[in-house]
Amino acid sequence: MTIIEKKRVQTSEEANKLNGKVVIVTGGSRGIGATIAKELAKKGANVVINYNTSFESAESVVDDIQQFGGSALACKADVANLEEAQYLIEKTKSQFGKVDILVNNAGITRDRTFRKLSEEEWNEVINVNLNSIYHTTSAVINTMLDQKYGRIINISSIIGQAGGFGQTNYSASKAGMIGFTKSLALETAKSGITVNAVCPGYIETEMSAAIPDNILESIVSRIPMKRLGSTSEVAEAVIFLANSDYITGQCLNVNGGVYM
Repeated sequence: MTIIEKKRVQTSEEANKLNGKVVIVTGGSRGIGATIAKELAKKGANVVINYNTSFESAESVVDDIQQFGGSALACKADVANLEEAQYLIEKTKSQFGKVDILVNNAGITRDRTFRKLSEEEWNEVINVNLNSIYHTTSAVINTMLDQKYGRIINISSIIGQAGGFGQTNYSASKAGMIGFTKSLALETAKSGITVNAVCPGYIETEMSAAIPDNILESIVSRIPMKRLGSTSEVAEAVIFLANSDYITGQCLNVNGGVYM
């Protein structure tokens, strides 16, 4: 085999590195999660789209994936609840026999200035955004340790790094994800498991579409690249980390340069 032929084989293997892997994407029915699920499926992964209330949206993502020949199923589970998160992992294992990659993407906002923030609004955001990653990860970690392979990718946020007005609950939850990422990465580094975070900046989603034009213009003006990011650009970061064997405990920023 010539050097050129060897390079072609290596390139093909790298391109198919996710082929046959089993992936769970929490909050995978809409927005960033839906795009992550679709892009992973395009790479040959078997994808479980987790949702809590958006059944039709989840089924739509499954249909989209199946239309281009990918493998996917939807699974209802409230990952803010430990037992339901455990069910999500067991359902995936019963269907595919393993879990290789966990993308902790589920998240909500309940924005309000701190003096007006209720205990319910605080707890709801912490439970969905932060406690959920304990629930899902604790349910899957022994499987990954036994198979000596795993990729855990937590979708944090620029707000967890830089803060955000009226977002103390959201910022605390996303900052907590970063600390979780770094500590778990230390514990699992010798076991074939990597743990990383992706920190999106301001991304073009249904949420950003609801922002009044004048406020959106102000946000974009502060971004060095002068535009919102796309969900596919966040998905590219997830795929990069899913493919990597020697990157762990890191935060990959996808924010157009607004936070460096």
